[in-house]
Amino acid sequence: MIQSMTAYARIEHKAEWGTASWEIRSVNQRYLETYLRLPEHFRNLEPLLRDRLRKRLNRGKIEVNLRYDLADNKTSELQLNQDLAKQLITAANWVKQEAGQGEFNLVDILKWPGVMSGSEQDMDALSKELLGAFDGAIDQFIEARGREGDAIKVMLQTRLDAIVEQVAIVREHMPTIMQWQRDKLINRLAEITGELDPARMEQEMVILAQKMDVAEEMDRLDAHVAETQRILKKGGAQGRRLDFMMQEFNRESNTLASKSISAEITAAAVELKVLIEQMREQIQNVE
Repeated sequence: MIQSMTAYARIEHKAEWGTASWEIRSVNQRYLETYLRLPEHFRNLEPLLRDRLRKRLNRGKIEVNLRYDLADNKTSELQLNQDLAKQLITAANWVKQEAGQGEFNLVDILKWPGVMSGSEQDMDALSKELLGAFDGAIDQFIEARGREGDAIKVMLQTRLDAIVEQVAIVREHMPTIMQWQRDKLINRLAEITGELDPARMEQEMVILAQKMDVAEEMDRLDAHVAETQRILKKGGAQGRRLDFMMQEFNRESNTLASKSISAEITAAAVELKVLIEQMREQIQNVE
């Protein structure tokens, strides 16, 4: 299946030590960009998280947020670096004495890096649990992308069917249009010369046929429809390929519009442009 670049997933992990929640959201982006917001004591997870995202995602602006709450009955497991805390208090009191004014918050002392810490072994186990929960969040995130991608695929298939209908309309009207144009040319030459020169008329008809011939454009549009359907069926990260196909569709519709000599073909060319633009807008969200 194809996947959308726009999605959101949230997973909550509960354990004896407390709760943690992962949030992953994304919007469309030409390349893969990752932005991580983690508590300070889990910064060491950043390389692992980025590696997991690169292995499973190809495009999009990805934002990851980790919220972590320690259970009340586990707060005693935190360790206080008393020596560092004493040094900070002494330094703060000295600054206050020298300045002759100001106050300091004892909580800020506790927030100083290295003052409060948990055991390294517990943090390693906790990090492993959080990474496992993050893998589950990625699974949900990819599923959400897939559901959005399925909706986009349905819309694209509907537009492709409509393009096939417009191509059929043009093909249906072409014989009548060619005959009408031939009769018009014969009448015009008759008014100008009085007698028709078969060679001249044949030459004019050949030139006219070349200018009016849209069979090649119709064949290419059919081929582009078939190729786009093949890409959609293959699935995966196909956003760039689909975007290229929209450029090809546009090229043929522009050529068709330039060769238009009837209201029917003009209307078909305009409708093709509308359909192609609708597809192009949705494809901007495809991974």
